[in-house]
Amino acid sequence: MARSADGETAPRSRGRRRSGEADARAQILEAASKEFLEKGYDSTSLRGIARRAEVDPALVHHYFNDKAELFAASVSSPMRPDLIVRQVLSGPRDQIGVNLVTVVLTTMESGKSAERIISIIRTALGHDFAATMLRQFITREVLKKIAVDLGAEDGELRAGAAASQIVGLFMVRYGVRVEPLASAPIEEVARRIGPVIQFHLTGYPALLDTDGPARE
Repeated sequence: MARSADGETAPRSRGRRRSGEADARAQILEAASKEFLEKGYDSTSLRGIARRAEVDPALVHHYFNDKAELFAASVSSPMRPDLIVRQVLSGPRDQIGVNLVTVVLTTMESGKSAERIISIIRTALGHDFAATMLRQFITREVLKKIAVDLGAEDGELRAGAAASQIVGLFMVRYGVRVEPLASAPIEEVARRIGPVIQFHLTGYPALLDTDGPARE
């Protein structure tokens, strides 16, 4: 509380309170960035972030629903894993791979903060911690959830195999920028890479007949 000119106590302005909340959120994001970079995605916990930020764990939950959302915010990532999973699973099951590549690349290239996550990909080329964090995030929050929804018993293995394709695609398209893949249209990339991811997630390529040779 502050005192006015006549000596009476006046309530603190709402602007000050909002500023304090913004500071707390920024403090949590800074702590999260350091935890993710030092420990990787899997080994980072919301409680550990709260300890580092010197705030109550409940305050972390107040601003962020879960670790995936906090990770995306801490790297200013345009990727919302929950929305990606929902969008991919809403389409035909035999087009999961194509849809996944389309959604992820479209998100990467249309988001306002896409440059930030692309910089993480480039960092991952020379630093194991960044590559591990990126791989764990994509595997745990996107691909494993899709594999489990599809009813795969070996969902974790399938997610890891699919992640190798997605992360590899990121590295080649945005990291080392190998042409013509780096500048190929998203639809073309999805048409070529999607069936491979489909195979990893469901056990069969979308472009193959189970009773015959590959179709054109």
